[in-house]
Amino acid sequence: MNTIEITGMSKVERLQTMEAIWDSLIHEDSEIESPEWHQNILAARKLKIEEGKAEFRSIEEPRSKRGK
Repeated sequence: MNTIEITGMSKVERLQTMEAIWDSLIHEDSEIESPEWHQNILAARKLKIEEGKAEFRSIEEPRSKRGK
């Protein structure tokens, strides 16, 4: 299946296909390792928290900005 075939599908068909792919992935025993840069970002964020330099925002803040 290629991109042209996918874009020719209805939205419902594409969502059903995504669901089928997701179901096939979660039933596999193999795990996908996170890339190293994920670990680097998490370590940097943890350090900011430990140093008291982290800034936390409520979920409502970006939602309210999105509506503007």
